[in-house]
Amino acid sequence: MSDPRAEARPASPPTAPGPARVQYAIVPVPRLSLQTVARRSGVHPDLIRRFVALGLVEAERDASGRLVFEPTAPAALARVQRLRTGLCLNYASIGLVLDLLDRISMLEAALRRAGTRSETPPWT
Repeated sequence: MSDPRAEARPASPPTAPGPARVQYAIVPVPRLSLQTVARRSGVHPDLIRRFVALGLVEAERDASGRLVFEPTAPAALARVQRLRTGLCLNYASIGLVLDLLDRISMLEAALRRAGTRSETPPWT
């Protein structure tokens, strides 16, 4: 049995997709090569590749497949190295600690925006 109301309803016209949103960079974002990041941070390129594979440092691939990094990558590598040497953490736990530290920073920033301030100094 079919519903007579369903047959009487006119079909809605197909909706056209909205216009594609295209964004253009006004200023190109500088990217650093693996060798540049290794030289600036003093970390061997193979160890940097390992950090990227573990998700401890963010990287992208360029058109030729090589790793390229944000300008902040040497600072992120230094942070990983400080956690490794200062707290004797393995790389898996460093990922967890980095996530927690980032979350704490976000919460402290939200407190500052709300007008309240934590009495303790920031973690990093």
